[in-house]
Amino acid sequence: MAESSSTIAKPKIELGSKTVQELLLLAKGEQQVPEKYIHKVGAPDDSSVQLKDIPVIDLDLLLTPSSTTQQLENFRTALTTWGCFQVINHGMTPEFLDEVREMTKQFFALPLEEKQKYLREVNDIQGYGNDKVISQQQTLDWTDRLYLSVYPQEARKLKLWPQNPQSLRGTLEQYSRKLQVVTKTVLVAMARSLNLDDNCFWEQYGEKGKMDVRFNLYPPCSRPDVVLGLKPHADGTIITLLLQDKQVEGLQFLKDDQWFRAPIVPGALLINVGDLAEILSNGIFKSPVHRVLTNPEKERISLAAFCLPELDKETEPFESLVNESTPKLYKKVKNYDRTFFDYYQQGRRPIEASKI
Repeated sequence: MAESSSTIAKPKIELGSKTVQELLLLAKGEQQVPEKYIHKVGAPDDSSVQLKDIPVIDLDLLLTPSSTTQQLENFRTALTTWGCFQVINHGMTPEFLDEVREMTKQFFALPLEEKQKYLREVNDIQGYGNDKVISQQQTLDWTDRLYLSVYPQEARKLKLWPQNPQSLRGTLEQYSRKLQVVTKTVLVAMARSLNLDDNCFWEQYGEKGKMDVRFNLYPPCSRPDVVLGLKPHADGTIITLLLQDKQVEGLQFLKDDQWFRAPIVPGALLINVGDLAEILSNGIFKSPVHRVLTNPEKERISLAAFCLPELDKETEPFESLVNESTPKLYKKVKNYDRTFFDYYQQGRRPIEASKI
């Protein structure tokens, strides 16, 4: 159980204006956790959560004619039961993925004054720092992040793309191009698994589709029993592509009202469908609720890429998936990502408001 607020020392800084790394520097080794990070119900004991193998999909075989039927069946099962899968043979070498992880670690290890060159501006999502505080009742996540838009290219704010480490800009450019290839393959496979036109999900994403990346740092916390790296939530995307830490666990998925630890597959990307895919599929695909726990001794990094339709594009269930026996389950939605954040900070799911 979480400690009562009376036993927690309150910080002498404005919460939300400092990153977790800054708070740890100010604490100078003290074991106290600021009250605004403490979850009233406490955080779970990681050792009590079962490790569960998430389906592994070979992307190289997914659309190959000789193995299409079985592969697509496995793929569809993964998205209708788990809502996520580990993808291998995605066109990126383990060495390249290690480079991506290393540049992430190098950025967060920079001196504070260097990272502050890329600070998130008020009411903007892009940049370095933490999520904005929208309510005094908001419980903060034990994480720092660097959030950047990569597609469409005109959405990029290059002044916020770090020049240190020197490899970051070039590596991110290369990584995001490769992710676009993976994204198209997965979206085509999603359509085929539902016997829809190959390009229906891809066209919904669009040539002007948004891909935002979020570099995540979860610093060690002396009280992992009272904080969360990320609160339970489902993503407001079509799909999310995640590169996990190679050594430190933390990601967990909720299935059948029970939490399961996501295993680390070093050469894989973990991909999950988001709320918009659930809406498009009229509820066939399930957008999974997930969370991130903290580690008492080790920092954890990850890099998430969020794929959403272009701005102002409307999303509703595909007509061919709606009939008398399977009525339309969701309303038409627009600019879903703009409302997602407010719902997230309140511990709510925006898709609930989209249900008919």
